[in-house]
Amino acid sequence: MKRLHVHVAVDDLTQSIRFYSTLFATEPTVIKNDYAKWMLDDPRVNFAISTVSGQAGISHLGIQAEDETELAEVYDRLSRAERPIVEAKNATCCYAKSDKQWIADPQGVPWETFFTYGESTVYGEGSLANLREANEAACCVPSTAELMPTPTSATACCDR
Repeated sequence: MKRLHVHVAVDDLTQSIRFYSTLFATEPTVIKNDYAKWMLDDPRVNFAISTVSGQAGISHLGIQAEDETELAEVYDRLSRAERPIVEAKNATCCYAKSDKQWIADPQGVPWETFFTYGESTVYGEGSLANLREANEAACCVPSTAELMPTPTSATACCDR
């Protein structure tokens, strides 16, 4: 069964861990000096926070597959979405090893689909670069823009 993924960029990791641990009534399953993750079953979500992007707010959304078959199913649906896709095989991101694809919705919201098959001792550089690449490929933000485009920049570019 697939799991919704939500990644929020935060300013204060300790304060945010306290808040989300209270909200979810459980401690994170992963804690690093710049990252924390809760793998929740109710609601079924992979909820992550980090200080890596430098800008607080929703970083990206995603769908986490439990196996390669589920991932292939999601990839197939993405291929019909008529949006540019950025593929990242063997990616090191968020202290994990994964195969993933990135796509931006028509408003420029980045979505990640992935299957995680291992852990990593480093955060990795792929996620921020893939977010930027997905947004640039979708023509929703200029290359110098922030990761999350403003509604006006998405509308101005994507309505061409």
